[in-house]
Formats: sequence, structure tokens, C-alpha cells
Amino acid sequence: MDTIIGSMTALITPFKNGKVDLEKYESLIKRQIANGIDAVCPVGTTGESATLSHKEHKECIEVAVAACKNTRVKVLAGAGSNATHEACDIAKFAEEIGADGILSIAPYYNKPTQQGLYAHYKAIANSIEIPVMLYNVPGRTGVDLLAETAIKLFDDVKNIYGIKEATGSLERATSIISQREDFVVVSGDDSVDFPMLASGAKGIISVTANLVPDLKVKLVNSTINGDFKTGLKVHNDLFELNKVLFCESNPIPIKAAMYLAGLLDTLEFRLPLTEPSKETLIKLENILKKYEVVK
Repeated sequence: MDTIIGSMTALITPFKNGKVDLEKYESLIKRQIANGIDAVCPVGTTGESATLSHKEHKECIEVAVAACKNTRVKVLAGAGSNATHEACDIAKFAEEIGADGILSIAPYYNKPTQQGLYAHYKAIANSIEIPVMLYNVPGRTGVDLLAETAIKLFDDVKNIYGIKEATGSLERATSIISQREDFVVVSGDDSVDFPMLASGAKGIISVTANLVPDLKVKLVNSTINGDFKTGLKVHNDLFELNKVLFCESNPIPIKAAMYLAGLLDTLEFRLPLTEPSKETLIKLENILKKYEVVK
């Protein structure tokens, strides 16, 4: 089974007049490809998947697969839901349309037990044959996929190969890596990318990479190849940017930053998300002066 690792971008979803702007979406993905990213992750939580219709969700995956066809860039499609049958449906579509794998967030709001999480992920993975990456972000979902549950899923289900750990905890990442060397852990928190990679993570799924994919590629490639000095410098250089991009709920700041940088024609969100405050826009404008955003 081909594992999807390296520098990966949690894609935003552009809107225009209330609808998904698929043309802009395609161009944003092609920009990611041109800047050397290893994989794109359409319709994850950064892609506002919770407020997309199933039709829109599937269209985004379809556009991503088409844009990455005949390139080296993989598509790790968002296929998560708090209803297991809905997650299975999206996962099956992703496989049929040609996605290389799926990224599936832990079910939000329901607050299942660890047994429920195990059964949920096993059902999704068993509905398809392509690789599955678990996604743990308790700060957003209200439920924590514990290390022992993730490891049991890896041991028991052949196509579950990795986990996006967005707890921000190095201890959690190490607890998995130290017990299962072949279980791929990737950083899901831009603020700890370098220490995660230096501790054995095999990649990142980044929000910041929507804006500066070239720098995130440099960070990952340097660190994984043992050039810790370069990797650490890039990571530290990105500190201020990473910080301001999470000063309001994701993806509000990253979409605003992309709009200010000229990467988005419109700045639109789906309610209940709203435009950033004036204070946040000023912060973003000031921070962007310190970085070169390649178009």
C-alpha cells in the first residue's frame, strides 16, 4: 500500500456569491502543485466541510483529483462525518473518482466512546481499499482518539496507515511512534511541525501551506533529510505567521490572509463562520509584509 506522507496542505474552500468557486479551487490546487507540495487534502475541516452539501463536498474531491492527475501530487480526500454511513459514502466516492487516500476526522458532537470510535473507523476503512488516515483534533470535535485506540485500528485494519495528530502534544505523537514504527504520524498543528518531524513524524498537514507552500515544503524536506538547522530556521521564521493564522477560528484568518495576498478574489465564508474582525485584518496585513507570497 502506497502511503501518503510529506508536505500536505489542508485546502481552504473558496466561495463566490455563496457557491463553491470550483474554478478558483482548481487554480489554488495547481499553485500548490507548482510549489512542490506532496499532497493536497480537499474538504477537511479547513475546507469548511461541515457546511458543504454532500454534492459540493464530492465536487471538490473531483476537482482535486482532476487537477493532480498525471502529476506526482497525491490527493488525501476529506471523508469524515459524525454519521458513519455518511463518511462511508464519501469515502467510497473518493475511491471511485481516483483519490489516493482519505483523511477522516473523528466524529464530532456525538462524543462516542473509544469502542465507538474504533467501530466507526473500522467501518469506514472496510468500505474501501485505498489508504486511510485517522484525524484526531479533540479541540474541534469534543472527542479524543486515544493512542491505544489508534494503534489497535492500525493493527487490526489493513488500510489504516496513519494519523493526523492535531492535539499539539509531542507526548501523544511519541506514544504512538515509539510503539509502532510503521504507523505514520503527521503533524496537524503548524506550531509544532518541526518538533513533530524531528521526533519521527513523517509529514505535516498544514493550514499555513495554503499561503506559503514553498516554505512548508522546505521545512519538511530539510527536516526529514536530516538538515535540522534549515528546518528549524524555516519553522522559527514562520512562528509569527502561524500564530496570527489561528487568532480566530480556522479557516477565518487563513482565508483572509489569502484574500489580502491576492490569492482569493472574494472573501466569503459559510455561516456560522463570519469575516474576521478589523483588528485581525490589521494583524494579518502587518504580518504579510514580512513574507514573500509566491503567486
